Amino acid sequence: MSGQVALERHLTAVANNIANINTSGFRAEGTTFESVLSRTGPVPVAFAGSGKMFLSRQPGLLTQTGNPLDLAVRGDAWFAVQTPAGVRYSRDGRLTMTDMGDIVTVTGHPLLDQGGAPLAVDPLGGDISVAPDGAVSQGGAVVGAVGLFQIAPGADLRRASGGAVAADPSAVVPVEDFVNTGIAQGYIEESNVNPVMEMTRLIAVQRRFEQAATASGTMENTLDQTIRDLGPAS
Repeated sequence: MSGQVALERHLTAVANNIANINTSGFRAEGTTFESVLSRTGPVPVAFAGSGKMFLSRQPGLLTQTGNPLDLAVRGDAWFAVQTPAGVRYSRDGRLTMTDMGDIVTVTGHPLLDQGGAPLAVDPLGGDISVAPDGAVSQGGAVVGAVGLFQIAPGADLRRASGGAVAADPSAVVPVEDFVNTGIAQGYIEESNVNPVMEMTRLIAVQRRFEQAATASGTMENTLDQTIRDLGPAS
């Protein structure tokens, strides 16, 4: 039964990955499992843990769109967005500009600059240019900077709405070295889900779940039969 619970959680993660293959900036979800040893009985018994979820940081492919408000992150960094639940981090750079000049995500959340303030430009200021280090220019003058932030490798990432993630603020720092990290204007990052790998995992997990269900049913039938054989005659 513990194995079925763990496999069901794994199956949910794989199904969610497959459903978001075409979601820009989506981070694939994986599951790690470990055995839990119970010594409550005369003989130690190992149970499968329910599984711990983690988000893959593997980058997705960059696709050129030519849209100046489409931005993609190169390297291990994240955009910061302001949501009703607090600051969240995203790799989805499909941005738009409001009538007031605010730069927002596809879900309508403000994009933050390097100082953590909402990024805004002049809606009548002409073409927008974004440098690899995030500097935003209009009419030849720098008017702001897109914030890029790095999250510590060991930090616990939690899934948030709109394809974003939540992280402990103490694990987040602004990017200062733009040699291997930066922004590509006119590009978007695709999901980092590997379709072939996920379909293979889906089939394998389904088979293991069926095997665990069969084993559980067999044990129940054996127990029922034993009770009938050893029980008092009516």
